[in-house]
Amino acid sequence: MATQNPSWLTVEQRDAPLIVSFPHTGTDIPPEIEARCASPWLARKDADWWIDQLYGGMARDLGATIVHTAISRTVIDVNRDPSGVSLYPGQNTTELVPTTTFDGEPLWKPGQAPDAAEIAQRRETYFAPYHAALAAEIARLRSLHPRVALYDCHSIRSVIPRLFEGELFVMNIGTNSGASCAPALQGAIAGIAAASDFSYVVNGRFKGGYITRTYGVPGDGVHAVQMELACRGYMHETPGPVGEGYWPTPFDATYALPIRGTLRAILETCLRFAKEGSA
Repeated sequence: MATQNPSWLTVEQRDAPLIVSFPHTGTDIPPEIEARCASPWLARKDADWWIDQLYGGMARDLGATIVHTAISRTVIDVNRDPSGVSLYPGQNTTELVPTTTFDGEPLWKPGQAPDAAEIAQRRETYFAPYHAALAAEIARLRSLHPRVALYDCHSIRSVIPRLFEGELFVMNIGTNSGASCAPALQGAIAGIAAASDFSYVVNGRFKGGYITRTYGVPGDGVHAVQMELACRGYMHETPGPVGEGYWPTPFDATYALPIRGTLRAILETCLRFAKEGSA
């Protein structure tokens, strides 16, 4: 069942104690905002390409609730602290309303970047409804189950020197340094990753964003995990710089099939953990 929400916000309600969040797959930019962007392609370049297609079918099969925004992270990033405080102090990152791409390219035409008043308006229009939906679904499922697992889905290109050195691990598991979920769940997910054919790290460069850090409160029965996938794990990618006309590459379900098996096992583990525990 879908709830009544803005057209860009989709909430698919189901009753299993698992929520799957898609905060960065959106590419919609209102025309009046896009007209101020330096380039429509740059404005969408850093989307989490095809992640909703990668996970959507298996999440529905498992009875998971899905929360998805169609709005581009260039409009506002719903996985950043709304106060503007950096989640990774001392490291390069992008802001609540980004001013550059991950590679440092300007996103806005000269003099067209949003000011504080406009950012506040975007928080109210696009950020707040997404988080209200997440909070409401957590509360609804907690009324049905003593435990709920929140799985936050992300991806990023494998090589971005401005953000990290070298080539990123394929699976980057973030639990806010162990604070956002029980050690047993973190360990079970890491065990699945270790048994797979894909490289992985736990709480490496990506420890979980605002969603994981805000809602993952194990003492309240909510266990949150962020999975940041390197794009080469599920889509055709030649690691390194990308250009307009050949990024993103199309989604290829056959290419993604190997990692889908591993990701399904991880989702099943999250669901089983939520069903079996008391808090």
